Amino acid sequence: MLIVGIAGGTGSGKTTVVKKIIERLPKGEVAVITQDAYYKDSGHLPMDERQEINFDHPRALEFKLLVNHLKRLRCGESIEQPIYSYLTCTRSKETIPINPKHVVLVEGILILTNAFLRKMFDIKVFVDADADDRLSRVINRDIIDRGRSIGKVLARYEKTVKPMHLQFIEPSKKYADLILPQGGENEVAINVLADIIKQNLKQPAGK
Repeated sequence: MLIVGIAGGTGSGKTTVVKKIIERLPKGEVAVITQDAYYKDSGHLPMDERQEINFDHPRALEFKLLVNHLKRLRCGESIEQPIYSYLTCTRSKETIPINPKHVVLVEGILILTNAFLRKMFDIKVFVDADADDRLSRVINRDIIDRGRSIGKVLARYEKTVKPMHLQFIEPSKKYADLILPQGGENEVAINVLADIIKQNLKQPAGK
């Protein structure tokens, strides 16, 4: 099994990179784990407090569970990935079954900030993108998918997204084995990454 961590700032194009990598790999050999599924359940908090959760801080995530799930997948066990709702800030009672695959792609803004998680990755990738481009994508995503007004999106960007990016996400770039500039638009870099994964798959299993 090859576990690839794909990090990068909010709106950098990580999801696009993941989709394009899957398109370039043999069908049925890839599982995708998203960091967003592992945000801590906040159902015990009043709704107004949930709206103030800083999703860009490492403490908002249950890294221990994510690490445990990757270990189980590597051991050939299936897992039940949580389902997290940004609208309610809670986890659903339902889960998504994930079976072990030859390639596991783990995607999220903070996955390279955690030392235990970094040790699980055979390849560490950082998707880099211009700050203005990332902000544009964040505005579109949060308005359409998360029901936020443009005013709230911009206020959140200034209060948490930008400072957390500078404090946690950008510094985690130093741990990357490969940096993909221009996000999901960099077809050359994505092809290189896909080729690296393919070459690793051809090697005898070492883990």
